[in-house]
Formats: sequence, C-alpha cells, structure tokens
Amino acid sequence: MANSVRNIAFIGSGNMASSIISGLLESGYPAQAITATAPSQSSRSKIAQRFSVSTTADNHHAASVADVIVLSVKPQIMSDVLAKLSDIDFSNKLLISIAAGITIPRLQAMLGKPANFVRVMPNTPSLVGLGMSGLFAPEQISQQDKDFSGELMQAVGKVCWVEEESQINAIIAAAGSAPAYFFLFMEAMQKEAIAQGFDEQTARLLVEQSAAGAAQMVVENSELELSTLRQQVTSKGGTTAEAIATFNQHQLSDTVAKAMQAAVKRAEEMESLF
Repeated sequence: MANSVRNIAFIGSGNMASSIISGLLESGYPAQAITATAPSQSSRSKIAQRFSVSTTADNHHAASVADVIVLSVKPQIMSDVLAKLSDIDFSNKLLISIAAGITIPRLQAMLGKPANFVRVMPNTPSLVGLGMSGLFAPEQISQQDKDFSGELMQAVGKVCWVEEESQINAIIAAAGSAPAYFFLFMEAMQKEAIAQGFDEQTARLLVEQSAAGAAQMVVENSELELSTLRQQVTSKGGTTAEAIATFNQHQLSDTVAKAMQAAVKRAEEMESLF
C-alpha cells in the first residue's frame, strides 16, 4: 500500500476480515501492524497461526492503540460493540465499517460521539482476491483516509466510490448480492445438463469453466460492450440465437431488473432494523 503503514485493528475476525488480512499481507503490509480480535481462544489461535498477526479478546484495548479500526462484526451486535468503545478518543482514528444495513449516522449514534467513519460494502469473491467493494465517505473524511480505505479494499479486489450513502444499497444489488445471482444461473444450467445425461461432476465442469471463461473474456475485452460480446457468440439462426430468444421471450432482463430492485428495497428496509 502506497500510504504510510498504520496500525490496524480488526474488530471481529470472520471470513471477510480474514480475507482482507490475507490480502494485506500478500501486498506486503507488515503483520506486526495488524491486530485481530475474537472472543474465543480457538478463533484467535487460528488467526495467529495462519497470519502471524497479534490477536486479543479485548476489543477496547485493540481499538485504543490502533490508528485504523475495521468493524467486521455482525450487524446484530454492532451496537453493543460500539457502546463499549465509546470512551475512546477517536478524533485521530479512522473507522471502517463493513457491516451491511447500518448507516454512518446510525454508527455515530451507536458510538455516542462523532468519529471518522468510512462505510464499505464488499462481496464474497473478496475471499479469493476477486472482490468488488463499494465505498462511501462523508465530506469531512480526509483524502488520506479515503486513499487508505480504498487501498485496504484493493488488497482483495476492485473498488468503486459512491457520492451518496444511499448508493451503497445499489452497490449491494449490483455487486454485494450479485455472486448469488450467478450461482443461481449456474445451478440451473448444471441441473439441466444433468437432465440431458451428464453426471453431476461433468455438468459442473461444463458450467463452471464456461462461466470462468466468459468472465475472463469480459475482463480482457473491456473496450467491448457486453452486448457486443454476446452478439459475437450468437450466430444468426444458430443454437445460441435460439437460446437467447427463449430468454428474451421469458423477459430475463425484466426479471433481473426486478430482482435488483428488490435487493435495494430490502437493503433500505434493513437500515431501519438497527
């Protein structure tokens, strides 16, 4: 990371926190500048053994000595976690929340005082270094803190900044939830391939390799519209054209739009739960 090294405390050490730690270390970030918290000894031992970073069960101490605090606990316990940190001086600290459904004003209220919050919405491909994360920072956040937050998440994939916090919900629809859309589509393809006579393993291979190849073609042909890539596979009057026509007859585009809109609506509803 181009920014100067800061001491980072991960409050919570679940899969997403572990993936970020892994990405940081692979990018050359020093392990001695990272602390991870977890309530159970077994979890702390696994983290320490895997990454050679400091671990503790004491969230308060970890946050007190850190320059950057990554809040990676479940949304349901965020209020309790922040309430126990409320006596810390956060004036020179950066707090990064990766919790879904909790707005920055709500985080401020849970903490009981102003603080420098950046909100991040990652997705599960971050676990394999191919994440897509949306980030939002209020106006008062310094450029240095924004840069650090962006580089932190670039350790596990690519990033996209949004101008308004409400756009985080659109990030959820287009990226946060999106892996499940693709998995559902692949699942349906595998099921039909099995119905057409392939064994489960072969059907999965056919689908997963085609999906991986298609995604890589998109990445390597960024100058081409997605529609152009689709058309290049679709010979007039051929098999692909017939399959695409069937999708269109069943209004696939409308279904996708409605699904993404439903994700946004649910994200908005979740903001009232915490």
